Amino acid sequence: MSEAEVTREGLKGVRPGREARTFSGEGGRRRRDAPARDHPGSSYYGQPVINPPVWAELDIAGYLFAGGLAGSSSILAAGAELSGRPRLARRSKLGAGAALGVSLVALIHDLGRPGRFLNMLRVFKPTSPMNVGSWLLGAYGPLMAGAAASDVLGVAPRAGRVAAAGAGVLGAGVASYTAALIADTAVPAWHDGYRELPFLFAGSAAAAGSGLAMIAAPHAESTPARHMALLGAAAELGAEQLLERRLGIVAETLHEGTAGRRLKAAKALTVAGGLGAATIGRRGRLGAALSGACLLAGSALTRFGLFAAGMASAQDPRYTVQPQRERLAREADADSH
Repeated sequence: MSEAEVTREGLKGVRPGREARTFSGEGGRRRRDAPARDHPGSSYYGQPVINPPVWAELDIAGYLFAGGLAGSSSILAAGAELSGRPRLARRSKLGAGAALGVSLVALIHDLGRPGRFLNMLRVFKPTSPMNVGSWLLGAYGPLMAGAAASDVLGVAPRAGRVAAAGAGVLGAGVASYTAALIADTAVPAWHDGYRELPFLFAGSAAAAGSGLAMIAAPHAESTPARHMALLGAAAELGAEQLLERRLGIVAETLHEGTAGRRLKAAKALTVAGGLGAATIGRRGRLGAALSGACLLAGSALTRFGLFAAGMASAQDPRYTVQPQRERLAREADADSH
């Protein structure tokens, strides 16, 4: 039992009417006589309303980038194989293999041990993006490795072509499923952008895969990569604009702090890479390589910038509380009419 004495007026020695003050997202503290609705960004003592993810930035943002690069490189490799561009196909396959290796290392390092990844393959759960992604990687990895091995070693060419086509088909899912993975969280900057993020990730992945091919492949075979670069850059920049409009106040996280600096640089590099692919990239190997490097760097900064924006939105209670109250107000207004 507590030593505090309970009286008709409450706890003995405690002044009645005292209540915890709440933090306002505007930077001040709410007066006791002020209604909470006047402070849509308030939360208890300014603490986050949700628990921010415990993911390590290098692991998860690196996983998002490398997975997209692997998937788009496989798509480009499959197209190059069908169109008779063997050197572009081979180097895209090797790029996909290296990127997938980095992606798996980052994922397993975040999970803690390889067994946790294998345990996700014990069941198939379509409602879980992580589970579906694990099955995607489990099917994509052997196909991609088989296609690359067949090409490099010169064995089983027919099986290698079939594997390359299969890796290209699954590569689309590998490049974009991570958008569903992070949008399935409660993090405001990710969850509220669930419509645009898959297109943004697909465009960013296409820019990265084509950028790598423009660096590694002979200029005579790089025409498909340059075309893919233009499409990817346009899709990425367009989807990002739509994302900013949909997020409302949460879009502040895309422009401020570390995330803002990264995303601003990412846009500049993506624009430069796309324009370079359409101009100097057509004239020679050096121009193509410089444009490809810009696209690769821009794609990486996009993933790391979005990761930082998500973490910032989870740590500030305004970005959880205010959008919810605005939605409730709109629903109430619609019901009243």
